[in-house]
Amino acid sequence: MNMIKVLMVDDEERFRETTAKILSRKGFETLLAGSGEEALDKLSFSPDVIILDVRMGGMDGHEALQKIKEQKPDIPIIMLTGHGDLSGAKKAYSSGAFDYLAKPCDIDLLAAKINDAFHHAAPKKLPEKMVGSVMIPLDDYTEIDADSTVLEAIAALQKSIKGLVATNRLMESGHRSVIARNADGSTAGILSPRDLLHAVLPEYLSAPKPSTADSLQYSAMFWDGQFTTLAAKLADRSVRSLLSGEFLTIESSANLMEAANALITTGKRRIIVQENGKDVGIVREQELFYEIARIISSR
Repeated sequence: MNMIKVLMVDDEERFRETTAKILSRKGFETLLAGSGEEALDKLSFSPDVIILDVRMGGMDGHEALQKIKEQKPDIPIIMLTGHGDLSGAKKAYSSGAFDYLAKPCDIDLLAAKINDAFHHAAPKKLPEKMVGSVMIPLDDYTEIDADSTVLEAIAALQKSIKGLVATNRLMESGHRSVIARNADGSTAGILSPRDLLHAVLPEYLSAPKPSTADSLQYSAMFWDGQFTTLAAKLADRSVRSLLSGEFLTIESSANLMEAANALITTGKRRIIVQENGKDVGIVREQELFYEIARIISSR
């Protein structure tokens, strides 16, 4: 298998040489350029990925990026920006950079991004939906006052489900959660099946176990009848008391990778979608799964 050929462009000789040596030890074929002008000359060596510093004397990284893209639009370019230079990163991305890293950069992270650039960069970006186009509108959800009881929430949900069945929309939406509203109409949270499961568990199961805990104290043999008993006791509890902390929010204009990353890194299963500060929908794991399935099926 051929090695990935990386062109390292940086006017700091020590950084350039050291990084190139480490990348070579990691199995990359490295080419070096000390300026944007030299990088343009090295395009004849057909690099697979280019690492390009933004701040260089003479032709800076942004100008070099533009000229490289004019000659070789398909080469993925990873920009090296100053720490915290978000505006520089945005400018690089809008000009066609594949990704960016702040200097000094972690070499393992740089290697991972080189691999991503080589394997996943496409000559032409495929059309992609935004979060707002895959979300479930809040109007499709059952809404209830956060200070209502769980019994009232269940009754409202059952009524909604009957309406969905009557209109053949149950499979289309597929939700089983309730939107809890504050008195001012803002979203207090989402009452989900998982919240009810957490609430029905005996409190001692979520308490820290002593290091010398007797396993019999936590044995399932003593749980017979507890599920029904504790579930029944939930009826008079307020919906607000069961809501699981802060909920995630995301803009409807955000890309799907941002939504996927938020769900995975936080362990949440759904995110409130907003437009101009107003809650307008929900995107769940399922919506992203369906979109993955659609993309694969349409190949």
